[in-house]
Parts: sequence; structure tokens; C-alpha cells
Amino acid sequence: MAGDGEPISEAEALEQLRQTDDQSRQYYAAWWLGRMRSRHPEAVPLLLAALRQRQPRDVGAGVEHNAVARNAARALGKIADGRAVSELLVVLEDADDGLREAAARSLGELRATAAVPLLTRRLASGPDVAGAHRSDSPRLQEPCEAMLEALGTIGVAEPEVLAVIKPFTSHGRPLVRSAACRALLQLTGETAWADELLQLLQHPQLQVRRAALMDLGAVGWRPALVPIQRTLAENSLKLIALRGLVENGSGHEVASDDEAVLMAMDALL
Repeated sequence: MAGDGEPISEAEALEQLRQTDDQSRQYYAAWWLGRMRSRHPEAVPLLLAALRQRQPRDVGAGVEHNAVARNAARALGKIADGRAVSELLVVLEDADDGLREAAARSLGELRATAAVPLLTRRLASGPDVAGAHRSDSPRLQEPCEAMLEALGTIGVAEPEVLAVIKPFTSHGRPLVRSAACRALLQLTGETAWADELLQLLQHPQLQVRRAALMDLGAVGWRPALVPIQRTLAENSLKLIALRGLVENGSGHEVASDDEAVLMAMDALL
């Protein structure tokens, strides 16, 4: 058996996740199965069982049950098996905001349209309530970034969904604004939302520029090619964003073709 953090095989990951005496091994195993996009027939059932381990959060418990559940939720999204949707919808109502965040991201990866009513309901109170700062931590009342991104990725462009997202484009946190603009750009294709993201590429905070890079790449907005190249950020992140322009580009008006994007990627290597 490999030690904590050491490379393991798929069989070892499944064994570590199956046992329930050592949460640290379960935690790593859940991460491993998601990272490797395991297709083993036992992977999803074991991850769902780990997800059901969740308990009221105990921050003094070391690697506790909810930490395992959060990694299981993330892994289920990466494996992209529809059997996880119903369980993740339940987790979206959990009191642990970290679990809600992981569930929202995975439901987005799964393109789970069943999640749209729950996500819009949790965000419907807007930036002043759902997006308000918590008194006991730097986090917000809801994991707004993850939920907004999920709505954009799932792709249900109904007026009531757009109406819930739009107020967050004025949120005090630039990362939330970026997530909201990304979602609206995905759902509407309107250039105004891309312009907002391009402005965020010039933000003085590196973290914000990074987020805007990833959001433009996730949408596949081809006119962002040159602004992405010029952004003051790591070349590794620029490469990810540029790859997104190729992989995620669809019906948008393009400023350049795939060859130009690939040439820009080569220049960064």
C-alpha cells in the first residue's frame, strides 16, 4: 500500500476509498479517481458512498468526513457519470458551503439541467443576500462563482435564469463579476459581456486577471486572442485559455482562425 501522497494504482485508490477507518486515505483516493477520470465500474458507486459520509463540519477534526465528501463531489463531476446527478442535487442544499461549491461545479460539468431551478433559487436573493459577506469568514453566503459558472455551462438561457445572473455583474468582488459575465456570455453570446471580461484582463490584481483568462477560454471567445496574449499573467495560464479558444469556440464571430490561435500557443511554449 502506498503511503499518503505517494503514487498509487487505480486498484489501490479503490481499496483506499472502500475502507472507512482512515479518512486521509479516502480523501486522497477520491482526488485520484477524479484526477484520472477513472472508468472502473466501482469508482462511481464508491464515490457516491463517500459523498454520503458527509456530516456537520468539524474544523478541528483534521481530514474529516466532509473533506472526503467534497473530494468525492469534485471527482464525480470530472468522471462525468449521470448517476451522480441526483446525489449532487441533494448536496447542493447542504449546510456546508464547501460542499455546495463542489456540487455546483460538478453539476455544471455534468450539464445537469435539473440543477438550474436549485441554483437560481439559491442565487435569487442577489448580491445583497446570496452574495453578501459572511460574518465568520471571508466567504460569501453562497459560493456564487461556482453557481454562476455552473448556470453558464449548463446552458439554459431562459429569461428567468438571465435575470438572476445579471445583478451579479455589479458585485463588489471582481471574481464574482467575472463569473457572472462568463455565464451571460455563454448563454447569450452578447459582445457586451465579453467586453467586461476583457476589461478584467487589465485588472491590477493578478488573481482577477487569471480568472478572466480562464473565463474567456471557457467560453471560447475568439476575439480575445490578442488580449489574452498581452495579459500580464503566467504563460501556463495563457496556454490554457488559448486552448479553450480552440476547444470551446462555437458560433461566435471570430477574430482569427484556429491556426492563428495555435501559432500563439506555440509562441508561448
